[in-house]
Amino acid sequence: MDDFIVKAFNREVDYLFDGVLNSTNPFHFFTLSTVDNLKSEIRTIVLRRVEKNPLRLFFNSDNRSNKIIQLKKSPSCSILFYDNERRVQLRMHAVATLHINNQLSKEAWSKTALQSRKCYMAPYAPSSRLNEWHPNIPDKYLKSDPEKEDSENGYINFCLVELDIESLDILELHHNGHKRFKIDFQNDESYFIAT
Repeated sequence: MDDFIVKAFNREVDYLFDGVLNSTNPFHFFTLSTVDNLKSEIRTIVLRRVEKNPLRLFFNSDNRSNKIIQLKKSPSCSILFYDNERRVQLRMHAVATLHINNQLSKEAWSKTALQSRKCYMAPYAPSSRLNEWHPNIPDKYLKSDPEKEDSENGYINFCLVELDIESLDILELHHNGHKRFKIDFQNDESYFIAT
């Protein structure tokens, strides 16, 4: 692999690792694209975990959500990160594995804050049509977090999503010439590409 590509890849993976815990890092959030009846659907996701070899990303979701339904039908998805200050874009193609009520989901759930757990206690599935506005968390927790024992009721709706990265396209925007390359993990190759 070209030395520039190796250094740039390692740098961006370090930013991803930092993005897990650092909410001021632009890589704390990313855009996930799935397919629903031949239409693309996008949404913003919070990055929860990164593994480097092989490259994997993880996020949490309500397993009743449209994205989970879509990933069950077609686990292929696209991912986009962008750092406006550094002018770096990461595009990835991935295959999703859904962890529902297994050891990995239990470990992720055990690390989920009480204030986040109450979202999984929602009476309505995400994107459900409502006759009137509702905060979609239990009324008794509108102004407080649930007790840990009560929060366990949300686990039934919890899903840890693992994204196995098949390819990665990194673009660095420069006024004197952009730099762009692709790493194809499936075919074990990397190369520069035109911008």
